Amino acid sequence: MSSGRTQLTVLNAMAARDFDQALAMIKEWGLEWVDLWGFIYGEPIDTLSLAASERVAIALGELGLRAYCLSSRIFDDSVEQDELAFRDTHMATLRKSLAAASVLRPKYVRLIAGRMTDAAATENCVDVLKERYPWVRDVYREAVELILEAGFTPTVENEHFNCFLSTTEEFQDFFEWLSAPSEFRLTWDIVNAWKMGTYPSVEVYQALRPLLGYVHVKGGQASEHDPTKLKWNVGLDEASWPVREIIQAAVDDGVSPVICLNPAHGEWKPGYDYGDGSTTATPFPKRNLAPATGRDIDFLRKNVEGIE
Repeated sequence: MSSGRTQLTVLNAMAARDFDQALAMIKEWGLEWVDLWGFIYGEPIDTLSLAASERVAIALGELGLRAYCLSSRIFDDSVEQDELAFRDTHMATLRKSLAAASVLRPKYVRLIAGRMTDAAATENCVDVLKERYPWVRDVYREAVELILEAGFTPTVENEHFNCFLSTTEEFQDFFEWLSAPSEFRLTWDIVNAWKMGTYPSVEVYQALRPLLGYVHVKGGQASEHDPTKLKWNVGLDEASWPVREIIQAAVDDGVSPVICLNPAHGEWKPGYDYGDGSTTATPFPKRNLAPATGRDIDFLRKNVEGIE
């Protein structure tokens, strides 16, 4: 990194739906890195063609921006299916993603922790994987090795619905079970785990710290009736989880040299200023998130020492 300080990035769609407009906004925010996500020039990031990849690389270069992560949806699928179908589908997609990555040169290529029915109610999803779906280990290890062979850093991110990774024990057990190379890192989406039932705390951060390479941050406010349950979609300025404490610890420890802002989960909160003039809830990515994203960037820069 250029300064030794922690930098911020965002998903391109959080700046604008149009990719070129998004890059201009990201540049205006004073960011250097872009997390490549969703559809770009009409193509999904997972299977971006060579022509589109080259166009993206040129657009980034013209503004002095760089790709930090190729945020694929690889393995964002139920593991409760035939191993061969799961493997063939996602490995084919991974090879296409790596072809795009060879042009875009991100630091990370992302995998997703897969889905399991009623995962939030399962005592330990990794125990279930070991017992019922032991092939998951080999598939993830194969993907990790392919990413490393291509010259990129593999990372796995926890999702917010039926994800088999949400508790500290599941994260730890999964990494131990895989016994993957040390380059394989966790992308911890703090509020995704909260939506799955694990309330964010400094203690949770400390337990996951040895696994971390990348941190995703988003707002979110608890229910008035239960401070542990996520209810409202709000920015970091009104978040009810300990944003400053956790992110300051991550910055101080240097575990995530770049921290990525993500769109929040939860219900549209009456009376909350989303900054885009909307009076009705419009789901991401159709909604204009730029005003809220800019406010979150300002919040982190003002409230966490060491973020630029």
